[in-house]
Amino acid sequence: MTESASLVSEAKVSAVCAVPRAEWRRSARADGERTLPEETAVALTYDHSCHAVMMATPLDLEDFAVGFSLTEGIISSAGQIEDLEILVSELGLELRMSIAPAQRHAFTQRRRKLAGPTGCGLCGVESLEAAMRPVAKVRSDLEVSAQSIAAAIAAVPAHQSIHHATRAVHAAAFWQAGNELVFLREDVGRHNALDKLAGALARAGKLAQQGVVLLTSRVSVEMVQKTAMMGAPIIVAVSAPTALAVRACAAAGITLVAVARNDGFEVFTHQERIVPS
Repeated sequence: MTESASLVSEAKVSAVCAVPRAEWRRSARADGERTLPEETAVALTYDHSCHAVMMATPLDLEDFAVGFSLTEGIISSAGQIEDLEILVSELGLELRMSIAPAQRHAFTQRRRKLAGPTGCGLCGVESLEAAMRPVAKVRSDLEVSAQSIAAAIAAVPAHQSIHHATRAVHAAAFWQAGNELVFLREDVGRHNALDKLAGALARAGKLAQQGVVLLTSRVSVEMVQKTAMMGAPIIVAVSAPTALAVRACAAAGITLVAVARNDGFEVFTHQERIVPS
């Protein structure tokens, strides 16, 4: 991926916006402003073919492009994106990518399979197969102490700059013993935040197998699928998982830690990775 690929400076596309509002407290009105996160349509295209349009926070867009491509299985390494342009229009943003020939062929075949006889894109059995794709197997001998888990989740809030300003976005972070928080990414969409984190790791050449993914959201099966594609062996979330997410983590070999609070947490799968402090 070329260093000069981005055509747009993210400074020109603000991630937050001050909105006028009237505040009522104790039956009294006060006029003022509230800072809110932007939500923008972001199209991800590969060799001029649109694959998905996501509603996302317009921040860390290169990370988003790379991470989405990785967690959706379109590429297996950041280097397989040969070119990336970020284009702005009145309707939203386009992350326009060119991918390596082998990945381009596989992507074309995949789209043909999903097209179906009616040309609707995702329908019937094909859409169910895409939504319930098998989770990748994660293999790692990483062990983390209970004390480290508590310290890792406690470190997240201090790095959530957009959340502090808006109280309206999710975060996904990566923690390594000795390095504390390596990356944290925020977005109005929890899936987008995780994709941005995956892209940041890949672009920096860091292996997810060597650390822990931290989530400020609930854990759904899509979050497990994306984490498995990253290769991270442990998920720690502040909220509860769905039952399907627990089954997916068990099948993928991922340790699922959830309901992580100041006073403790719950471990649902592969408990052997969590050791006494």
